[in-house]
Amino acid sequence: MGLGIAGMAAAIGLREAGWTPVIVERAPERRRGGYFVGLMPKGRQAAVDLGIDGHLHTRNPPDGGNAWSLTRRGDREPGVGFLHQPGDPAAVLRGDIEAALWQGISGVEVRFATTPVELVDTGADVQVDLEDAGTGARYPESFDLVVGADGLRSGVRRLVFGPHEDHMTTWNAMICAFQLQEQVSSFAAADSIISARAGRAVWVFGLADRAPTVLLTYRTDDVAGQFTGSPVQRLRTVFSGMDDPVVRYALDALDAAPEFLFDSVHQVRMPRWSSGRVVLLGDAAWCLNLYSGMGATSALLGAADLGRALRANPDDLEAALAAWESRLRPLIRKHQRIARVKQQMFVPSSRPVEALRSVVLRLARRARDRRLAKCAGTRLSVD
Repeated sequence: MGLGIAGMAAAIGLREAGWTPVIVERAPERRRGGYFVGLMPKGRQAAVDLGIDGHLHTRNPPDGGNAWSLTRRGDREPGVGFLHQPGDPAAVLRGDIEAALWQGISGVEVRFATTPVELVDTGADVQVDLEDAGTGARYPESFDLVVGADGLRSGVRRLVFGPHEDHMTTWNAMICAFQLQEQVSSFAAADSIISARAGRAVWVFGLADRAPTVLLTYRTDDVAGQFTGSPVQRLRTVFSGMDDPVVRYALDALDAAPEFLFDSVHQVRMPRWSSGRVVLLGDAAWCLNLYSGMGATSALLGAADLGRALRANPDDLEAALAAWESRLRPLIRKHQRIARVKQQMFVPSSRPVEALRSVVLRLARRARDRRLAKCAGTRLSVD
């Protein structure tokens, strides 16, 4: 269930294991575009395993591009961008991964504007009542396995495992992500820019061959209240007083953005990701969240591993799902914990943390510069 990264990747993994997947998608058509994603080494290997690496368009600026941090006075100084972290992430848009997966699922049946409204696991199969969003008509169908890969607020999870509140942890934070039409004035086209203050931050992610994407993020003790009124006006109120050129540019660009993501930040914590013949995958199962930088990577990896587990246990679904989860869960648990630290790097919680963050990033920048200089010296000596 779901035509996102996890759903399409799962369809490829299932097909390679000898299954005949059917993708059910509640939207009327496939999404395109989307926000910045840094695909980590495990995610890139999973793309190879799923056979989509040849279709995947990456957008890394040369040498990771320049990154700039803005001081409280609005001055720029050399910074450390998302692409400068260990592992050398591949810069892509969410839509780049989905476009590659779309080519990879060629021949797979996809049903748009369709939603599961009831699931009953009989032990021998799963009886699913599906609803056509266009007509409102419902019809039953049986499946040998249901994969809930339908996002943070998964309908499959709600139907089988209970209310969202039972599984979604609240992080008291909000995000807004969207595509710029052009780079912030006075910065090079592929530059990344970070303006981070206690409780609120703006990140501009530079790309090699198109305008950057933007992430606005802030902390709040009233998550429910953030959804009242206009999101754009809410963001203008939150970021008032943070008067630097990047913040002003981002807020003005948001006014003209044809679409944007505005949502609260959560993780999904579950004692098990499967029940009988129903299994959850990606954000529906574990949602590492945007701060982790591992959402797309874990979705691809989880799907590829699920296919391997099903191939290794062709006649024992219970054993396959147990083996898959035992292999994957330590990695997910690790990155769920690390995401709390990464949140402080994205949006520090206080002025002292803001100051500490600046020191850590300056040291990281110097270490990176020394590493690059050493690599350059090695290349020169070889030449």
